[in-house]
Amino acid sequence: MENYFSTNLKYLRNKFNLTQNELANKMDKDYSTIGKWELGLRNPIMEDIMKLSDIFNINVQDLVSKDLRFNNKSNDEFEILFDKYKDILTDDDKEYIKFIFEKRKKEIEKDNGVQ
Repeated sequence: MENYFSTNLKYLRNKFNLTQNELANKMDKDYSTIGKWELGLRNPIMEDIMKLSDIFNINVQDLVSKDLRFNNKSNDEFEILFDKYKDILTDDDKEYIKFIFEKRKKEIEKDNGVQ
């Protein structure tokens, strides 16, 4: 399994508009530690990976094993919005939103000739 941790860390830090120093403060680390993680010179302990996954609101598996730079950005935006409002959405709201996404996905696939 490919390890994308260092690439993803730099990508997410920039996406969240954090400097290495700002992220280091959130992590209670020195900024040089963040730099070494991003360069792949050092690997964090599991506790640090879990803390980063909380900071960036991403699961540990994705943080380590997916190249997040190439994820569908519109899905990222929807996930952020969905997560932001999850506490006010009812189960019916969630099902309706899921229905709308699935319906639109089928329409796009039909338009593109995907069966």
